[in-house]
Amino acid sequence: MSTGYQHQPVMVKEVIELLKPTLGKVFIDATLGEGGHTEKLKEKNEKLKIIGFDLDSNAMVVAKQRLSSFKNIVCLHDNYAHLKKHVKNKVDGILFDLGISFFQLNQSTRGFSFQTSGPLDMRFDQKQKLTASEIVNHYPQKELEKIIRAYGEEKFARRISQAIAAARRKKEIRTTIELREIIEKATPSWEKKKTLARVFQALRIAVNHELDNLKKGLLEAADLLKSHGRIVVISYHSLEDRIVKQTFRSLAQQGIIKIITKKPLCPDSEEIKINPRARSAKLRAAEKI
Repeated sequence: MSTGYQHQPVMVKEVIELLKPTLGKVFIDATLGEGGHTEKLKEKNEKLKIIGFDLDSNAMVVAKQRLSSFKNIVCLHDNYAHLKKHVKNKVDGILFDLGISFFQLNQSTRGFSFQTSGPLDMRFDQKQKLTASEIVNHYPQKELEKIIRAYGEEKFARRISQAIAAARRKKEIRTTIELREIIEKATPSWEKKKTLARVFQALRIAVNHELDNLKKGLLEAADLLKSHGRIVVISYHSLEDRIVKQTFRSLAQQGIIKIITKKPLCPDSEEIKINPRARSAKLRAAEKI
C-alpha cells in the first residue's frame, strides 16, 4: 500500500536524545503508525530490537514497507493498552506518539477528517464494532453533549448536540460532510473551523476509547521498563497531555519513575516551518528508578 506521502516523525532529535537508542537493546514503539520514529531509531542502532504496536492495520502495511530494509522489528496489531499481553521481558525504552497521521486523515473512507466526504467511521481498528455513526445517530442527546464537551472541550456542545439530534430525527446522518454542515449551522461563523476540529476530535476519542487506553498504556509501559529505562510521550492536545502529566506525577510520587522533563518540550520553529502538523506537539519524558 503506497500513500504517495511519507510521514514525517515529530521531534526526532529530542526523541533520540532522550531515549538513547545506541545504549539500548530492546525498545517498544507503542504507536508504530507509518514507522517514522522506528526508522530513525534503527538508523542510530541497527542491532536494536523494536516491538511496534498499532491498531491501524492499514498503517502497519505502510510501516512494514518503510522498514523492510531493517531486521529485528516485530509489528503487532493491538492496542498499547495491552503491552504486557505481548511483552514479557523488561525493555530499555518506550515511545508513544499520540498524533493521528496524515495517512489516516487523508483516507476519506476512514471518516477522520471534516475536509472530505466519507462515512462516519473514525475507528483505528476496523474490526471494532463501535463507529462514529453509532454515536452520532443513536446516542441520547445528553450523552452526545457530554462527549463533545468532555473530549472536545467545546463551549457550544449543547447547541451542537441539539442540532445533531434534530437533524437525525429527519434522516440518518451518514457522512462527514453532512455532519459538518449541521455543526456549521449551529456554530458562530468565527468559531466554525476550530469547533469542527474539536467535535471531530471528541467523536474520535469516544469511538476509540483513547483516554482510557492511554492511562492503561502508560501504567503498563512504566511496569515494563528496566531500571534506568526511559519513556517518551508526545501528545497533541490538552486532554492527552494532562493524563501524561498526572500519570507521571503519580508514578514519581510512588518512587517508580523520575521525571526528566519538568515542563513539556515543544518543537522548535524550524521543525514547525518544515512540518506544520508538529506545532501542537508536547513531549514529556521519564526514567524508571
